[in-house]
Amino acid sequence: MNKKMQLYNRLHKLNTAQIITLGFAGVIILGGLLLWLPFCTAPGYHTSFTDAMFTATTSICVTGLVTVVTATHWTLAGKIIILVLIQIGGVGLISLGSIIFISLRKKISLRNRRVIQESYNMDRMGGMVRLVKKVLICVFGAEGIGAVCYAVRFIPQFGLAKGLGYSVFTAVSAFCNAGIDLLGEDSLAQYVADPIVNFTSVGLIIMSGLGFVVWWDIWDKIKRVIRGKLPVGRIFKNLRLHSKIVLMMTLILVVGGTVLIFLFDHGNPESIGTYSPGTKWMASLFQSVTTRTAGFFTVSQERFSNATYMLCLVLMLIGGSPMGTAGGIKTTTVAVLLLSLKSNLQGKRDVEVHHRRIRDSYIRSAIVVTGMVLTVLILMSMLLCAAMPEAPIEDVVYEITSAVATVGLSRGLTPCLNTAGKWIVILTMYLGRIGPLTLGTAVTVRVQKMPADSHLAEEDIMIG
Repeated sequence: MNKKMQLYNRLHKLNTAQIITLGFAGVIILGGLLLWLPFCTAPGYHTSFTDAMFTATTSICVTGLVTVVTATHWTLAGKIIILVLIQIGGVGLISLGSIIFISLRKKISLRNRRVIQESYNMDRMGGMVRLVKKVLICVFGAEGIGAVCYAVRFIPQFGLAKGLGYSVFTAVSAFCNAGIDLLGEDSLAQYVADPIVNFTSVGLIIMSGLGFVVWWDIWDKIKRVIRGKLPVGRIFKNLRLHSKIVLMMTLILVVGGTVLIFLFDHGNPESIGTYSPGTKWMASLFQSVTTRTAGFFTVSQERFSNATYMLCLVLMLIGGSPMGTAGGIKTTTVAVLLLSLKSNLQGKRDVEVHHRRIRDSYIRSAIVVTGMVLTVLILMSMLLCAAMPEAPIEDVVYEITSAVATVGLSRGLTPCLNTAGKWIVILTMYLGRIGPLTLGTAVTVRVQKMPADSHLAEEDIMIG
């Protein structure tokens, strides 16, 4: 009994970072064990434990890299388990656990409310239950709209039952930025010239990548416009600073990425060079958006030029925005780093944007997040090169970047991974999903802190 109490006390003392870290690991293991069971594998196929764990990890981490073809390898039960894992990964473990408590009419404790607050990086604890409900309404509402749009194309093509199933699965996967589909090895390549599939996917990916806080901020300003309390032309000016940065960065990345991809590859017959001008622009837009953690593709990644390859690496690393379903180091992190660089070059003491000052703690966090992601990227790339010395270096870097940023795009290396390579990518996807900063907080040993008013002696060093 004492051992049980000791275990309970240890679990009760876990902080938010540790709960997220262990929670994701637990769900991955459970999902992997379920997918390993015979009833999840289609007749004529064999699922190794490694492939089961790889599929569970890529699903819960909403990455999209797959070692087996989802459409043919798994039974209906296996596909449902994958869909559930994707939804859990997209909604988040904290939100899922909270909504279960709400559904059972259980009271959420003060400690659990604090966990919700910290997991969403909110500055106050009030309205946590309402926050979780709003997140779920946004998720299921957007996925429902996406499923209806996909159904317009899939039901006539595949029939009612199959088309509806494909629509729901693709909508959930797109909004959660998973990039896993039931259409075969070529993802959405057969729809490269289809505006319905392209713009539905692009819309879901962008909306989920903005983050729910931005949604609510925009909706609040729209309501004020409807009530006559705010002129339409002043909506952007009245948005929170976070929303302004996210929207500006998203616009720059989407538009800039589309234009550059078009310029780099419009004459490349291996990628988009043979398409009509309209299809070229649509394919460029899709590639620009999907590289920011979605994982679907309408053009095989290995067909793009080297210039587009380098651009896609940058877009994958940046990813989406906080409090959404996207991965990467996040748009706000990059914005803070660029603004800090600008301020230092101008000789300014403070980092300023839109007549506001960015806190020093946010700048430090941006540096830590970026540094940790780059560290994981370099380390895992070296390990994968060692495990698969015959693999081209550009494919290895693309694979690891895609895994750490939870994108799911590959230049054809994923199905060729050996067992060691698969476990390296599994670990990379896990680290990329829970976030290097969260992992660091979870495993850091407590050290005795120096008094706040105590400072060590300074000494000069040379920089640059």
